Amino acid sequence: MTNRALKRFLATAATTVMVASAIVPAASAATASFKDVSANYKDAVDFLVSKGANGLNATTFGIANDIKRVDAAVLLANVLGLDTKNVKDSGFTDVPLRAKGAVNALKAAGITSGKSSKLFGSDDKITRGEIAIWVQKGFNLTGESKHPFKDVNSRYEEAVRALFSHSITKGINASNFGVTNQVKRGDYAIFLYKAAQLDNGAFKLSIMHTNDTHAHLEMAAKRSTAIKEVRATKPDALLLDAGDVFSGTLFFNKFEGQADLEVMNYMKYDAMTFGNHEFDLGSSSEGHKALSEFVKNADFPFVSANVDFSKDSLFSTTYKGGTIADIDADVDGKIFDGVIKEVNGEKVGIFGLTTEETVTISSPGAVEFTNYIEEARKMVDAFEEKGINKIIAVTHLGFDDNVEFDNDLELATKVDGIDVIVGGHTHTTLTAPVLIKAGKEPTVIVQANEYSKYLGLLDVSFDENGVVSHYKGELIDLASKADDPAVLQILKPYSDEIEALQKESIGVNAVVDLDGERANVRTKETNLGNLITDGMLATAKTINNETVAAFTNGGGIRASIPAGDITLGDVLTTMPFGNTLGIMNLTGAEIKEALEHSVKMAPEQNGAFLQVSGLKFTYDSRKPVGQKVMTIEISDGNGNYVPINESSSYFVATNTFTAKGGDDFDVFKRVYEDGRVSEPGYVDYDMFVDYLKALPEVRPAVEGRITDVSASN
Repeated sequence: MTNRALKRFLATAATTVMVASAIVPAASAATASFKDVSANYKDAVDFLVSKGANGLNATTFGIANDIKRVDAAVLLANVLGLDTKNVKDSGFTDVPLRAKGAVNALKAAGITSGKSSKLFGSDDKITRGEIAIWVQKGFNLTGESKHPFKDVNSRYEEAVRALFSHSITKGINASNFGVTNQVKRGDYAIFLYKAAQLDNGAFKLSIMHTNDTHAHLEMAAKRSTAIKEVRATKPDALLLDAGDVFSGTLFFNKFEGQADLEVMNYMKYDAMTFGNHEFDLGSSSEGHKALSEFVKNADFPFVSANVDFSKDSLFSTTYKGGTIADIDADVDGKIFDGVIKEVNGEKVGIFGLTTEETVTISSPGAVEFTNYIEEARKMVDAFEEKGINKIIAVTHLGFDDNVEFDNDLELATKVDGIDVIVGGHTHTTLTAPVLIKAGKEPTVIVQANEYSKYLGLLDVSFDENGVVSHYKGELIDLASKADDPAVLQILKPYSDEIEALQKESIGVNAVVDLDGERANVRTKETNLGNLITDGMLATAKTINNETVAAFTNGGGIRASIPAGDITLGDVLTTMPFGNTLGIMNLTGAEIKEALEHSVKMAPEQNGAFLQVSGLKFTYDSRKPVGQKVMTIEISDGNGNYVPINESSSYFVATNTFTAKGGDDFDVFKRVYEDGRVSEPGYVDYDMFVDYLKALPEVRPAVEGRITDVSASN
């Protein structure tokens, strides 16, 4: 029997043993005064009393009494340790003041939504089926063991399966769970006690994670503070990065990753995988010299099982492809397929994956990429052959990116044996971990947005066979943290240079004022809007020469640039968000829908108003919403404009904020979710500066790309 097969075969039995050993009855002072608490209930009742529970009176706990929903809510919130004070009001009108905090917290945590939008059902008796859902959601329980109960429908299936897998319940008899039966106070005490005891004897692992920081070092000192706070209570927590440290701010343009690296070394990262932007400099005269220096100077290892550096001589001393670094190996400043870390005496396998799309959206040069699914399966097998059954994939694939290339959801579905995926690339804000149960074992996916706005924290428990039994995750908002003085000191020489750089000329003079005034870019065509979208289109064409048009949201243009010498500070003030390029495959009908949304609130100053290139359209702001756009002409790629064909497809460039549905562009969101968006990742201000430098002179004009016919009548 293989290690993986043995792992699966023993999972349920091992959990049963673990739970049974955790609930050996013990005498207690708390239950001594309750005359109705037998030995079977002593530990459970003691546990609830320690969490603030009271009996029905001084001598009776009420073991055989039904429990109301409101009282069940209070007990569960107490056991889970939920914040019952700083939480949004649930809106329920039937919850007594004593329980409001608990009910609010349960709703905010997604554990219960009440009987209706206004009624919680406080005085209703709660059923075993409802309690099963509360306990499963509250403790984030997973379980795959089949149960024998005939009365469990689809609503309760997942919850009952989880409780049965962990021996929290045996049902009311051999064939019925008792979904509609009312819960007794004694049974509820045992449910909560057993669920809370599941971690006893389990291996607990904490993982801090970052991704897509993109040289946003203005948040680094706050990130360091948060890391230190976590380590104060969880000193063995791992710290992992899922790639794209490179590209995005002047810190990278000037220091090419070395400023970021000095901070990461100080923070003591455990491992990092490569993002596509780590390869952005590959086509430069020095090739991947900056990346090779980044790797060489790191006080941590790099992992990526599907990236082959062997044909690039710059990595000849650092690339250890095809190998897994053992615990005692010299790993700092080297690249492995995976590494083994020891945490509290347990071995944890960590491997990396990088999107194959890097070949088309960056400049990897001689660096080659292989299929992520195949390599992931090899890594799982390799770790399990070494007896390691706790496996983390650190990936730069994207949570839900175009499946034609790769994404984390597909990885979790297609590759069994990965316990945790720490992801990046799509800048997804996963405020809670996502659990995928497509295979024999569950996989937990996390991702922490972008630009070091958050530090992700995942706490996960494994049973003795390496199967995830419990998990809890959060994103720590770094904006609320104080700066770590040590990091500020590390960054000071870098920051001083950046401050001077912001005053530096880009070597281009604007012949005319570039109009980025809020009242204009959000209501009509402007020469700056034309200039920005022309640059976006020019860059997109170098990636996909079939790109014929470009859009950018007026809300992303934040200031004008006066005629004369243009500085980097001017550019960054105008385009401060660091948005990246996306190329959409749209039908003519979808373009029309997008333009209707663009002018929906015209002539109000709406940030969704699109500036355009490669396209001309007219609209009538007096007409009803959805009927404003009159004509649309699009470039044929040869300098001519032709009427748009609603059934034809067109490649259109935009920024990924808009492509993902920002500014309520639902049409673009659908296209993104349909996998019809490529994300080359070029940063907006970099594209703009490069385009300006290529022009013979900067003299953009308003050309009649956008015309409100009502203004001329």
